[in-house]
Amino acid sequence: MKEYFAHESAYIDEGCEIGAGTKIWHFSHVMPNCKLGKGCNLGQNVVVSPGVVLGNNVKVQNNVSIYTGVTCDDDVFLGPSMVFTNVINPRSAVNRKSEYAKTHVGKGASIGANATIVCGHDIGSFAFVGAGSVITKNVPAYALMVGNPARQMGWMSEFGSKLVFNEQGEAECKETGDRYVLQNNQVTKL
Repeated sequence: MKEYFAHESAYIDEGCEIGAGTKIWHFSHVMPNCKLGKGCNLGQNVVVSPGVVLGNNVKVQNNVSIYTGVTCDDDVFLGPSMVFTNVINPRSAVNRKSEYAKTHVGKGASIGANATIVCGHDIGSFAFVGAGSVITKNVPAYALMVGNPARQMGWMSEFGSKLVFNEQGEAECKETGDRYVLQNNQVTKL
C-alpha cells in the first residue's frame, strides 16, 4: 500500500522511492530512480527527472522542472516556475547527457518564483534566492541573493528574516531571538 498521494493525472515511473505523506498534484511527472522524502509537496505541472533526490518536507511549487543532477536537502522551498539547468552550453543537435552538472540545494534554502539556477552552482543551507534572480556562482549558507546576475545583498535567519550584524559581527533574528555570528564572510547560528 502506498503511503503517499498522487493525483490521478500525475505520472509516477517505475523505480521511484516516495516517502510517506508526500503529495504529488495535477499533471506532474516523477521519472525513474527519483528519491522523494517524507512530507514533500509537488505542485501542479512539476517534472522530476531521473535520479533527482529530494529530502524530507521539500515544497515544490507549480511549473518547476527539477533536472537530473539536482539534489535538495530537507525543508527546501522551490518557488513557482523557478528553473534549474543541467548543461552549461546546450545545443539541440549535440547530445551532452554525459556532461550534466550537479547542483545541490542545502537544508532550509528558499528559491523564489522565476529564479534561475545555472547548473554546477550550489545553494547553501538557509540561503534565500529572491524572485527572478539568476544564480551564476555558489551561494553561501544564509546568504540573501537578488538580481541578474544575482548579488549578495545580506544575510537571512533560518526563520526567513533579514539579519543585521553589529560591529562585533553579531545579529539576532527579530522573530525568534536566535543569535548568529558573522566571521570570515560565513554565518553561524549560535
